[in-house]
Amino acid sequence: MPETITDPADPRLRDYVGLTDVALRRVLEPEGGLYLAESEKVIRRALAAGHRPRSLLMSPRWLDDLADVVAACEEDGVPVYVGEPEVVEGITGFNLHRGALASMHRPDLPSVAEVCRDARRVLVLEDLVDHTNVGAVFRSAAALGVDAVLVTPRCADPLYRRAVRVSMGTVFQVPWTRLDQWPADVGVLQELGLVVAALALADDAVSLDDLAADPPDRLALVVGTEGDGLSRRTLAKADLTVTIPMRGGVDSLNAAAASAVAAWALRT
Repeated sequence: MPETITDPADPRLRDYVGLTDVALRRVLEPEGGLYLAESEKVIRRALAAGHRPRSLLMSPRWLDDLADVVAACEEDGVPVYVGEPEVVEGITGFNLHRGALASMHRPDLPSVAEVCRDARRVLVLEDLVDHTNVGAVFRSAAALGVDAVLVTPRCADPLYRRAVRVSMGTVFQVPWTRLDQWPADVGVLQELGLVVAALALADDAVSLDDLAADPPDRLALVVGTEGDGLSRRTLAKADLTVTIPMRGGVDSLNAAAASAVAAWALRT
């Protein structure tokens, strides 16, 4: 049976404490080998991807909607905690409108070679720090047939709760991993047979229209950080630079929007 909790300080609920404290969670979650899945849809997608729950936390009204998940967790010895909304808010630090959270075991990341082995279209996210943007990129990647996503060492965590929520759980279905050294790993991608294209403004840039008219068979498209774009070192190592044709005096798009436009144009 689910365990009713009444004390926000209950030590069994430490995985869920202070979810609005980004700095705390950035340390706690990777080091603790966990991440948080929020909402019924995201929890189900995490489980469908084979990820293993550590525990569930929800308000009573979600017991019926998640009855099959609760039953499976109990059968596997995974604790399910139920508390009134005010108790849950006292633990997490916010009003959980979506009603349910799952603490999940963080899966081991595959190697770059494994992720890229059969990939024809790869997105590389260089130092994106906004979790909303990262989640939006994954959602577009899933929708537009991107085969893999790579994130640089300083990029925000794709398994952070906000990123997972914005992605609608698609972060669980698009293969991804973290690069160890960037931009040195541009060479690794090239050795794996990928043409590396930097999405940026440059005098010698190729139009996205022209690239889409005669695209390489295997392509890694690098998207830069929200403020400064791609680093000069990345631009120097890339095989080519690509620019999205624009009107209205606009010279750049949000990183998530730019990656979606490029992914659509270069879809296979």
